[in-house]
Amino acid sequence: MNETLTRTLSGIVYIAILVAATLYLQSFLLLFGIFLLIAVAEFCELVHLKRFVPIAIAIGAYLLFAFFPLTQTTEWLLLVATLLVSVKCMVFLFGKHQRPIDTASKYVYLIGYVILPIVLITKIPCISGNYNPIIIIGIFVLIWANDTFAFVVGKSIGKRKLFERISPKKTIEGFLGGLIFALIFAVLIAKYLIFEPLVLWIGISLMVSIFGTIGDLIESKFKRLAGVKDSGKIMPGHGGILDRLDSIIFVAPFVFLLYQTLHYVS
Repeated sequence: MNETLTRTLSGIVYIAILVAATLYLQSFLLLFGIFLLIAVAEFCELVHLKRFVPIAIAIGAYLLFAFFPLTQTTEWLLLVATLLVSVKCMVFLFGKHQRPIDTASKYVYLIGYVILPIVLITKIPCISGNYNPIIIIGIFVLIWANDTFAFVVGKSIGKRKLFERISPKKTIEGFLGGLIFALIFAVLIAKYLIFEPLVLWIGISLMVSIFGTIGDLIESKFKRLAGVKDSGKIMPGHGGILDRLDSIIFVAPFVFLLYQTLHYVS
């Protein structure tokens, strides 16, 4: 089986499982709990952490925060903590020094870059009080549209490198192509899939394009420092779960912030 066919079939299976599981709250929480454990194991492999304590932290945090309603204060505290680590991740990405990551920073990244964002992903479809799977499916559609068309446009007409030091194949033309098509899909989602304000989904599409790309680059830097191409091998042709979730785990806190701000204002 050639690589393109393998990648295509693997992607179809991934999307089918994700969409089917997201339709129901219980299966959604179960799936992302499994994703969390695999992502934590893969991250530990990238930064050379023993898995036992990180996995115990992940299980405890997920059971405590994902399965039970949280007070608004707790949600804001989790969000602020995650956003602070997001800033640290961006400093890590754009920093030129290739120094080894100290143990304390490894745990900070583990909690704020992997664990808490996945917890926040489980909270986004419940933001209005009732579980609405269309919200999270819509976000994934925007991510897939952005990634797909960034690749297609970049491969077709891309010339200027976006961030060659970390990801030689990404181009500015590809980034802009992904952004434009994400905006187009946002209009379609707001009009035909979910009845929420168009401006909200335009905002989400911009976040997906900008922060999703940054999230992809951040994971690429972790992999570059580890000297590996993929975070894992669980998905033939695609790599690991962290490779598939690198965009949404970085986008999630910003989307959650947007929803919380709109909810607070309203």
